[in-house]
Amino acid sequence: MGVTAVLMLPLLLLGISGLLFIYQEVSRLWSKSVVQNKVVVITDAISGLGKECARVFHTGGARLVLCGKNWERLEILYDALTSVADPSKTFTPKLVLLDLSDISCVQDVAKEVLDCYGCVDILINNASMKIKGPAHKISLELDKKIMDANYFGPITLTKALLPDMISRRTGQIVLVNNIQGKLGIPFRTAFFFRKLAYGVHPVDVAEEVMRTVRRKKQEVFMANPIPKAAVYIRTFFPEFFFAVVACGVKEKLSVPEEG
Repeated sequence: MGVTAVLMLPLLLLGISGLLFIYQEVSRLWSKSVVQNKVVVITDAISGLGKECARVFHTGGARLVLCGKNWERLEILYDALTSVADPSKTFTPKLVLLDLSDISCVQDVAKEVLDCYGCVDILINNASMKIKGPAHKISLELDKKIMDANYFGPITLTKALLPDMISRRTGQIVLVNNIQGKLGIPFRTAFFFRKLAYGVHPVDVAEEVMRTVRRKKQEVFMANPIPKAAVYIRTFFPEFFFAVVACGVKEKLSVPEEG
């Protein structure tokens, strides 16, 4: 009996692994079918996550509107997508030059998109501006520019596209944010430069964005173990969290800044 159990265990694990793989593949294919023929707007499509979202949704057959503030990089992304896609199953992406920190042009971009496709089914607010430095060394002018790029710009674009979604009684708005929305870190007073070593890989995030759209989730929290633990420590043990943060501040202040 004991020998039989030992022999059955690898087979059981193999069976579970196979079922898990099948579930993941079916889920991935189902997610892609949900966005087929849908008009999907992605802001800051030339960022790491933006490019991966563009790849995932383009493969799924979405009608992409790729927004970015660098036309040359948008064209590079366009070539990368169209060179490997099956023309019979995908649509040619539309490129739109958009700098969300320039609020005056956002309404015109929204009108351009609606005039082109007639509607927007999914808006992925992915654009953000980040800066690293202590609060007293960041100018108020730069703070305002960051707020335009990270808040007023996306809000203006969302409000311009929202009436169409309401009138058609359909549409989804996805807001991508980093973990600093849940806790503060010293010297990252107005967002921060994320290091891939501490964050979730853009490929994984893009796949999760696709699943979120399919499942219509209200919120998804993705993080590696250490940042995720920090959020819970901040919530349940704030005194300990701030003590650790204070030690980090002292250590930072004792090290000369490079450059």
